Amino acid sequence: MIFQRAVRREFAHSTAGVFTALFAIMVTTQLIRLLNEAAQGSVDPGAVAALLGFASLNYLPPLLSLSLFIAILLTLSRSYRDSEMVVWFSSGLSLAAWMRPVLTFALPLVASIAALSLFLSPWALSQSAEFRGKLSTRKDAGQVAPGAFQESSAGDRVIFVEAVADDTSHVRNVFVSEVGSERPGVTMAGTGHQEIAENGDRFIVLENGRRYELEPGTAAFRILEYGRYAVRLETKEARGIERTPKNMPLVELLPLDLPVYRAELLWRVGMPLSAVVLALLAIPLSFVNPRAGRSANMLLAILVYVVYNNLLTITQGWVASGKVSFALGVLTAHLLMLSVLPLLFYHRIAVYSFARLSR
Repeated sequence: MIFQRAVRREFAHSTAGVFTALFAIMVTTQLIRLLNEAAQGSVDPGAVAALLGFASLNYLPPLLSLSLFIAILLTLSRSYRDSEMVVWFSSGLSLAAWMRPVLTFALPLVASIAALSLFLSPWALSQSAEFRGKLSTRKDAGQVAPGAFQESSAGDRVIFVEAVADDTSHVRNVFVSEVGSERPGVTMAGTGHQEIAENGDRFIVLENGRRYELEPGTAAFRILEYGRYAVRLETKEARGIERTPKNMPLVELLPLDLPVYRAELLWRVGMPLSAVVLALLAIPLSFVNPRAGRSANMLLAILVYVVYNNLLTITQGWVASGKVSFALGVLTAHLLMLSVLPLLFYHRIAVYSFARLSR
């Protein structure tokens, strides 16, 4: 009982330390990317914190899985270096006996990874898409700083406003350039305001202005003078959030029997399964031979993790393209790595026994 508590405590401390380091690296990377988007004008600076939170939730499953793998690896490697494994084997216990304490510690984390992968990560991606959609809608609606040219999210319209009223109800000296319509042209007005129709469509209403329309392919154009001219904005709010396999809730994803949706389900199910397999693989991979150096097992462990991760990605691609079925895709990578597990146990036990005899 004392041993079990000591092992769980050391596993927990190692996992917390590794996760903190990996999470800090991830947050820093995402923050730099979002700040770059904000500097380019594609993201509202006030939305960086919210988008960073959604991205953090999305990356939690792989970070927790990798933290669990590295923590078990580091803890058992320390046991080899401090000769605690000598006491373990001298007590008549085998290396496979570590599976029970490792699984006891890992299963709560695996349950958390499953909940994050199946439910919270898709929700975070959906919220991020909705948040970006609302920001883009506000951008299309003309809420811009006076004296700045702003391009719409679709890239077919450029709006310039010289001045905005204090209550933001009216704007003065408006310039609109449209290139995506059948008759591209330039519209200018002395004043303008926003209106929302009964069906929810949003309009920019220009007053007392002039419009220059061009004839595509020719040098001809015409000049129109108007007292009121309304420009309808094709907002993302009206079209709704684009549903992709990655941001679909599990209840919507399960009934869809198409390869691309099955591939996404395979990835979500594969995250907790791979966490269990990696935790077991860390036991034989943690062996340290002082004569071979302390980093040899770490290099092998990194290689195993990369191969495993690539197998999951390749299998997902096969399922998405329809080359293999969902059931075969789920079993292929995990069973292949599990089949390597007995060989690693046998090899490590043999190497350790030979090292003891050669002393």
